[in-house]
Amino acid sequence: MAKLALCRNAMAFHYSMKSLRMVFLVLIALAVWPGAASEIPPRRQQSFDANWRFHRGDAPGAEESTFDDSAWRLLDLPHDWSIEDIPKTANDTPSSVGPFSPDSPGGTGTGYTLGGIGWYRKHFALEPGNANRLVSVLFDGVYMDADVWLNGHHLGNHPYGYTAFGFDLTPHLRPLGETNVLAVRVRNLGKNSRWYSGSGIYRHVTLTVTDPLHIPQWGVYVTTPKVTDTGATINVKTMMENGLGTTAPLAVQTRILGPNGRRIKTATSQASVEAGGKTEVSQAFEIPSPALWSPDTPRLYQAEVTLLLGSRAVDRVTATFGIREVRFGVQSGLTLNGKPLKLKGGCVHHDNGPLGAAAIDRAEERRVQLLKASGFNAIRTSHNPPSTAFLEACDRLGMLVIDEAFDCWERGKNPEDYHRFFKDWWERDLAAMVLRDRNHPSVILWSIGNEIPERAEPSGVAIAERLSGTVKQMDATRPVTAAICSFWDHPGWTWSNSVPAFSSLDVGGYNYLEGEYAGDHAKFPSRIMVGTESYPRAALACWNAVETDPWVLGDFVWTALDYLGEAGIGHSRLDNEPGGFGRSWPWFNAYCGDLDLCGFKKAQSLYRDVVWRQSPLEILVHTPLATGRTEHVSDWGWPDELPCWTWPGEEGKPLQVVVYSRCQTVRLELNGKEIATRTIGPDSKLAARFEVPYAPGELRAVGLTDRRQVASQTLQTADSPRRLRLLADRSTIRANRNDLCYVTAEITDDHGRLVPTAALSVRFSLSGPGELAAVGSANPKLPESFRGPTRTTFHGRGLAIVRPVGGPGTVLLQAEADGLKSAAVRIRIR
Repeated sequence: MAKLALCRNAMAFHYSMKSLRMVFLVLIALAVWPGAASEIPPRRQQSFDANWRFHRGDAPGAEESTFDDSAWRLLDLPHDWSIEDIPKTANDTPSSVGPFSPDSPGGTGTGYTLGGIGWYRKHFALEPGNANRLVSVLFDGVYMDADVWLNGHHLGNHPYGYTAFGFDLTPHLRPLGETNVLAVRVRNLGKNSRWYSGSGIYRHVTLTVTDPLHIPQWGVYVTTPKVTDTGATINVKTMMENGLGTTAPLAVQTRILGPNGRRIKTATSQASVEAGGKTEVSQAFEIPSPALWSPDTPRLYQAEVTLLLGSRAVDRVTATFGIREVRFGVQSGLTLNGKPLKLKGGCVHHDNGPLGAAAIDRAEERRVQLLKASGFNAIRTSHNPPSTAFLEACDRLGMLVIDEAFDCWERGKNPEDYHRFFKDWWERDLAAMVLRDRNHPSVILWSIGNEIPERAEPSGVAIAERLSGTVKQMDATRPVTAAICSFWDHPGWTWSNSVPAFSSLDVGGYNYLEGEYAGDHAKFPSRIMVGTESYPRAALACWNAVETDPWVLGDFVWTALDYLGEAGIGHSRLDNEPGGFGRSWPWFNAYCGDLDLCGFKKAQSLYRDVVWRQSPLEILVHTPLATGRTEHVSDWGWPDELPCWTWPGEEGKPLQVVVYSRCQTVRLELNGKEIATRTIGPDSKLAARFEVPYAPGELRAVGLTDRRQVASQTLQTADSPRRLRLLADRSTIRANRNDLCYVTAEITDDHGRLVPTAALSVRFSLSGPGELAAVGSANPKLPESFRGPTRTTFHGRGLAIVRPVGGPGTVLLQAEADGLKSAAVRIRIR
């Protein structure tokens, strides 16, 4: 466990004491010199995202500081090269389009995108105020197998693509005023992922500058062991590290700031830290009438911790947290702040659709906003830790999180995946997740794995025990779970073989196994369960179990959002088309999400609105089927339904109409005439089905309960496409590279009605202090460039993403399409 102790305190940040001994003597003198007294330590952290040089491909010698990178591309992080267009070469496959190639090693798994090798180099000089201080760099995520050099010195390697890691730069820094070169080589080689991973430094990078007397990375840990409406206890543990050559007497001053930013409580503790050692101080605070954190009221506090050496502030760290009490019980279920809560959950991969894996803050925030607007209150970060920006958005917006560590342990699912590194790296990677994320109030469960091949074998049971125990050493405030699936990978095994897989879990995760809840509860009455994955079409059965049985905490659909890779697993097909798990080229999108790749609601999301009682009634129409053909829907799919009554060329032909509702009966009308009335009974799965000869006009569904109309919805036929419409999600954004404006492009008729059947090429152009960061549509099988100015609409819609460049001003985004009236929108950047 020696490695774990090192990870817990600094995540393997190594400091060379020999090279700093002279500096220590100077700092000791400064500490007692009256002129050095200060209440605010120098700036501790700064973004290290701007102005990196990038080269796609290998570049022998690029680790050396003298290497000439002047011809390399200049860019800002976060960055994902796999979402960019494939550079054109003489060996290009003719059918390659944008970032997609049918020759991709990852194939359908990674959505036919390419990885390879990439290099990043950053030139920087330290500011004068950073003399005689410790300097380290923190990467929040690099996919994958990253090697880092400073001025030609190899700092280390980090293979896992989803955990944060850092290095001490101090021993190899050049004198103040001289230029340093940080070089990073990223190797995303072979078949190493089951979904789109992206490639490169796709999350933020931070430079940290501290005194030798300092708080190490993730060294402040906040818990709320006692919470009521009238009062709460807050414990703040602070780890201190002494890089000096002599024992240092320190004072730890902690201020608790309320959601309004005002100071509530202050405490000061004394501690002595031995030379080269570490010491932890624990402080308790009693907070009267706390503002509790919950999905409905995501109120955040801060613990501002300052280290004082005499009168000099040598370090300061601010940790954001929420005051909330989460409890789990077989009979009480999940309670948050003493109130029962059912998890309306969705699984989410880490990509941001047209932006690829780039974890730009606004993109991470928007995903959470979209899911919250669709009724979700919980996310499972499948199957890896998310970005810090994503969890911060969950904290601010009020989204509960299952934070997941691994998709495999010692036995891999792909030849070059993480199983190659697991034995040597699991402790460090698990520590990186828990230590980084344990202050987030949004995180309520730790998951140690997903559908692990050896999950119920003796070796896997032993690994699970070590993982669970390690998590609880670092954070005992949250339960441990894992996603357990059936034994399709173990011929002859049945569900009864699963028992050992649950032995180290506080909450049992069930993937597509809602049919086992009742039987397992009878056999194991103390087991708490959660549906960690479920099929979209099982939404009602899964939710009925959640509502009925308190020991079933919630349900997490696969998936809440469409994602790149696992191409076409959510497909529907005709009976004369080939079957199979997914779809081959040109499919690149999983197409199994409640929301599509651009964030628009799909049919299954509208059904879930009814299941979750968020909508009383939804009306959908199946796309016309070829004569004599029937539809086959994949396990993760949904019938090809749309909220659309615009079907030119289908006049007089019967169309399948379905109305989803919790009303007792549903009446369907076409152009004011009743078609039929259907009863929604226990076996109908909240669906009333009709066959309607198509005629343009108005299709109206009316929901009745106790013979009284309680809901209605109407679909109207749109005329031919005539206009473009641009809808910006916000009219004003910040002059910051981490902000974005999402602009929806719609094809409408002359009356402003969306034409859902329109698939037209839209050309975007932009002027002002911004750039077109990406364009996209939700079409899962039309590979096009995400970076070019043109995109083909899907169901009448497309998306353009604007990113600020430079300072304030106004961006004008224009859209054109042949035969349509153009559109424009202005976006203010301030």
